[in-house]
Amino acid sequence: MKNFFVFTAVAVISITFPSCFFKKKGGSGKDALGDGQLHGVAPGGKKSMNRPRGMVYIPPGTFHMGPSDEDINYNYTARNRQVSIPGFWMDATEITNNDYRQFTNWVRDSIAAKELGYYKSSAGGSNGDSAIAIDWVKARTIKYDASNLEKLGNKLILAPDNRLNGKAEIDPDKLVYHVETFKLSEAAKRENEGVARTKFIERYNQKIYPDTLVWMRDFSYSYNEPMTKRYFAHPSFGNYPVVGINWKQAVAFCHWRTHIQNSYLEKNKMAVESDYRLPSEAEWEYAARGGRTNSMFPWGNYYARNKKGCLLANFKPGRGNYAEDGGFYTVRADAYWPNDYGLYNMSGNVAEWTGSYFNESAYNFMSDMSPDVRYDAKATDPPFMKRKVIRGGSWKDIGYFLQVSTRAFEYQDSAKSYIGFRCVIDLAPRMKK
Repeated sequence: MKNFFVFTAVAVISITFPSCFFKKKGGSGKDALGDGQLHGVAPGGKKSMNRPRGMVYIPPGTFHMGPSDEDINYNYTARNRQVSIPGFWMDATEITNNDYRQFTNWVRDSIAAKELGYYKSSAGGSNGDSAIAIDWVKARTIKYDASNLEKLGNKLILAPDNRLNGKAEIDPDKLVYHVETFKLSEAAKRENEGVARTKFIERYNQKIYPDTLVWMRDFSYSYNEPMTKRYFAHPSFGNYPVVGINWKQAVAFCHWRTHIQNSYLEKNKMAVESDYRLPSEAEWEYAARGGRTNSMFPWGNYYARNKKGCLLANFKPGRGNYAEDGGFYTVRADAYWPNDYGLYNMSGNVAEWTGSYFNESAYNFMSDMSPDVRYDAKATDPPFMKRKVIRGGSWKDIGYFLQVSTRAFEYQDSAKSYIGFRCVIDLAPRMKK
C-alpha cells in the first residue's frame, strides 16, 4: 500500500500542474523532460533562407497539359491530359549573360587560386579539387593582367602558339567545373537495394564557357560575326539571355548555383535548402500558362498581337520580318509583359532547356502527379537517347513554336544561338523578403 500511495501522489501532481512542470524542464525534444513521453526532436533551431533573388513562386495546381486545340500532326506525341503540379520557385527571366558570367568568373578564380596556392590556413594546404579550401578573400583580389596571367602558366591561359600578337589571354576550354552528384533515381530502384552508396556518386568535369561560334554555325551564308564577337563579351548584352549553352552546361550551372547558396547557408548556420535544377517539361508548361489552363499562349488566346497590333513576343512574324517585334536577334530577358505568374518571355526570345528526356509517347505513360521522364544519357548512348525537351520557341521561330503546348527537342551536347534556360527550386511557398 505504501508504494501504491507514493505512485498515486506523483501522478496527481503531474496532472494538476502540467504547465509548471514543462516550463521548468525546458522545450520539447530535450532529454531533461524525463517524463517518458513523445515530444519529437526538431532538426535544429536553424533559420531558413530568404526568398531566392529573381525568382517567383508558382503555386500548386492542376491543368490540362498538351494542345489547347486539336493538332492532328501531333495527336500521339502531345495528347491533352490533366496533371497536377506541386508548388515551386522559378526564375522570372531566362538566365542572362551577366548571371552566367558570375559562374564563369567563379570557375576562373577557383582555378587561378589553386594555381597560386591561395588556400585557407585551416585547410592544411592544398585540398585537391575542392573549392571549399580556397581562400576566396585572396582569390577575389587576383588581377588578370598580362603579368599575372603569365604566372598562371598553362593551367588557365592560351598556349603561345594559340595567341594573337603574342597576347596572353584566358583559354575558354580550360574553364572546367567539377561536378559531384548523388544519383537518387538510381539509388531508389528496387534492384539497387543494398548496393554500396559509392555506386551512385557521379563525378565529372564539365567545360562551361558558352560556345560563341553558334551564331555563325547555326546559319549558313549569313553574316553574324558581330554577334559571335560581342554577344557574351560586351556589356550592352549583359541583361540578354545567355545562349550557346548545351544541356550539360545548364545542369552544371544549377549545380554551381546550389553549391554557392548552400556554402553561404552553412557558413551562417542556416538550414540547407533544396537544389536548383532545370524544370520538368510539365512544370515548364504549367508555369508558362500562368493559370490559364486552356490558353494557347502565356497571354491567352488566339493571337500573337494585342488589339493595337503590337506583337507580344520576340519571334519570326509573318514571312520573316525579324525586326518587327523590336529585336532583330534576342532582346532583354525582361522585355515584353510577364504572364500572370510574373514570368517573362516564356514564349519567344530563346527556347529553354528542361530536365526532361524527349520521348514521343511520354504523355501516354507518365504519371498525372508531377509527371516527368528523365534519362541521364552517357556519351556512348545513341543520339536518340540524348534528346532533351526544349520549350517556348525563340527569336528565329514562327508563331507555332510560341504555343505553350508545343514540344520540341535538341541533343543534350548541342549548343544553339536560340536556346537558353532558367532554373527552378523547391522551397516553402512563403519566404521572407
